[in-house]
Amino acid sequence: METSILPSPTLPTFFSIFLLIYLSAYFLLFRNWGPKHRPEASSCLISLSHGTAAAAMAAHAILRSHKATTFASPNTPTQNTVLEFSVAYFSLDLLHYLLFFPNDVLFILHHLATLYVFTTCRYVVRHGAHAILVLLLLAEITSGCQNAWTLAGFRRDGSPAAAKLYDFLSPKFYALYSVFRGILGPMFMYKMGVFYVSGAADPVIPRWAWVSWMVVISVAICLSILWVLNLWIDWCKNKMQKKKR
Repeated sequence: METSILPSPTLPTFFSIFLLIYLSAYFLLFRNWGPKHRPEASSCLISLSHGTAAAAMAAHAILRSHKATTFASPNTPTQNTVLEFSVAYFSLDLLHYLLFFPNDVLFILHHLATLYVFTTCRYVVRHGAHAILVLLLLAEITSGCQNAWTLAGFRRDGSPAAAKLYDFLSPKFYALYSVFRGILGPMFMYKMGVFYVSGAADPVIPRWAWVSWMVVISVAICLSILWVLNLWIDWCKNKMQKKKR
């Protein structure tokens, strides 16, 4: 069993760090950006700060897990820290959307659903973090590329360098995203489903919990696949149009 020697940062600490990054981005780094892209870019920066770190933290927590760890094992202190780190980020980004883009219902629902899974796993069930963190790793491992691509997309109309970077990153980001979220994600989700349906987790994880987790994860993966599929379609159309010119 893992033991914690030093005290871990708490949820309020993580939230304060993300808030500081967001405010610094909004009032300093992106202060000259337009009224629409300024808050979007600030959100991208905290997403970048969360995603890359969360992937590394999740990988570290998974590697530190006991060899006999299953999808129903008790959460370790390190796993709980990673969950709190992500809860802090999604809570702040949810506030961002509610404040600046309240009509963006899809993203708001995504954040609420993600927060539901993380908070129930961390504070209610207190088991099953191993599986949740594997999915977090698969979801966030492309975060650096995605946020660089997004920021370049905001500036490509007025900056040839940004347009060139956006075009360079697009197929590479789409490919990485397709592999991790479109292939590895569903494969791991299927493995989780087989484990839960077998009843192996029933003594420690209530059925309502793992069923709801599987529903949220399934919907999120399907939406991710549709999103990247549309990106591939647009990319192919643009390539064909350029060849015709």
